[in-house]
Amino acid sequence: MKKAKLLDIVATLKAIPIERLQLVEEDYNAIENLPTGQVGTIVDVYEQQEDYYLVEFADTQGCEYAMATFKADEILVLHYDLAIA
Repeated sequence: MKKAKLLDIVATLKAIPIERLQLVEEDYNAIENLPTGQVGTIVDVYEQQEDYYLVEFADTQGCEYAMATFKADEILVLHYDLAIA
């Protein structure tokens, strides 16, 4: 599997508890978790023994509402074009 990189669009593979989120808007404090399949953008890559990714989540108007750090196995990189080998 290809390694995720900065500015890749990703989806969450499982629900993320609110304790792991950095919420921007107070309105979102009522949620219990960020649901499976939520789409975000990788805004930072932390290369350590295991790669970690800082992902920003925004609404359809581009307003950020949350951020969280993920391990590679918690996100799926989304592709818009078919890569031909």
